[in-house]
Amino acid sequence: MDKTKRTCETCDQPLVGRAGKVYCSNQCRAAASNRRRSEDAGERLMKETNNKLRHNRFLLQRYSPEGKTTLRREVLQMAGFDFRHFTHLYRSKQGNTYHFCYDYGYLLLQDEKVLIVNWQAYMENK
Repeated sequence: MDKTKRTCETCDQPLVGRAGKVYCSNQCRAAASNRRRSEDAGERLMKETNNKLRHNRFLLQRYSPEGKTTLRREVLQMAGFDFRHFTHLYRSKQGNTYHFCYDYGYLLLQDEKVLIVNWQAYMENK
């Protein structure tokens, strides 16, 4: 039998129980998992990118509650919109390229204006 005292990897409390036990409680196990995840650069990059996408979507929704609006590009920029982050592109039959943040998108127009649109699901009955 091992006479050395085993301690929790998170809080250094003595461990009681099975031989392979690493943490003293579920809270310590979760804290260690959260710490590992926060230290992972890839996880951090994904979280930051998703936060930017969500913020962009929020702004598009806020400035176009009815689903279609035209406004100056400067208005979005001043609100913190990041034109480098979008989820996908859509090219219309007319050749226009829309940038989407989930279900809200925009089309860059002339004179520094932006057309904001809401994705319209294809209706099979039409």
